[in-house]
Amino acid sequence: MESPANCGGNLPAGWGKVKQSKGFSGLTATPDPDKFPGRQSGFVRPARPFPDSTVTNEARPVRRHAPKVAALAAALLTGVVACGDDPFSFQWSDEPDTAVLYSMARPELNVPAAYDFYTSTKVVIESPNSTGTWDLALDTQDGGLVFLPPGALGVSSRARVAPLEGLTLDDVTDAPGDTAVYTAVDAVPVELGTTYVVRTSQRPGSFGRSCVYYAKMEALEIDVAEGTLRFRHVTNPVCNDRRLVPPN
Repeated sequence: MESPANCGGNLPAGWGKVKQSKGFSGLTATPDPDKFPGRQSGFVRPARPFPDSTVTNEARPVRRHAPKVAALAAALLTGVVACGDDPFSFQWSDEPDTAVLYSMARPELNVPAAYDFYTSTKVVIESPNSTGTWDLALDTQDGGLVFLPPGALGVSSRARVAPLEGLTLDDVTDAPGDTAVYTAVDAVPVELGTTYVVRTSQRPGSFGRSCVYYAKMEALEIDVAEGTLRFRHVTNPVCNDRRLVPPN
């Protein structure tokens, strides 16, 4: 390896001895005092390439990784679809939940008479026109138990109920698309052997969407004298999706 003293072959002849400055990885030069009187030492900063330097305008090729990433993603997606799975589907269970409601006609206070199907929550209605997030209430009318949607009590809501007589819970795989079969303001008799489809009240969804959810329910035990109902239900947790069984 050449010493620093021999590294200045391409420097102008007027420059003197070239030395390595301690603590600095560049070169410093000491001018010849005879040819450059009064000149202070400074850094060597050539303004243009040395004669033996090579300048080129050739562009360096850009490495493009996007096609490889896209190909990999496509391969993975193909593998998933090939297995029969929809990568964008939301998996949920249709295992029924069971609950008990009490008629609003009962004399006790603070008993749950309404139900929120989206959260599977029983709700206490303190007065007939109480607002809140619930989809159906239980009441006693004309000697029998009835379901009341919020509109039947003067509460503004998008909740609706549709009775499907002669169908079991397993028979109903989709909520009806015909809005005429739903009621928003009428009392609906509670009967064994009927499945009820519920459209819930409106909820805020992701990306600013407004969502309703669909559920199906059937009575298991009706006690008119005690004013109690035991039922089971399945709720689809997907926004605005009328399917009442999970996707395969």
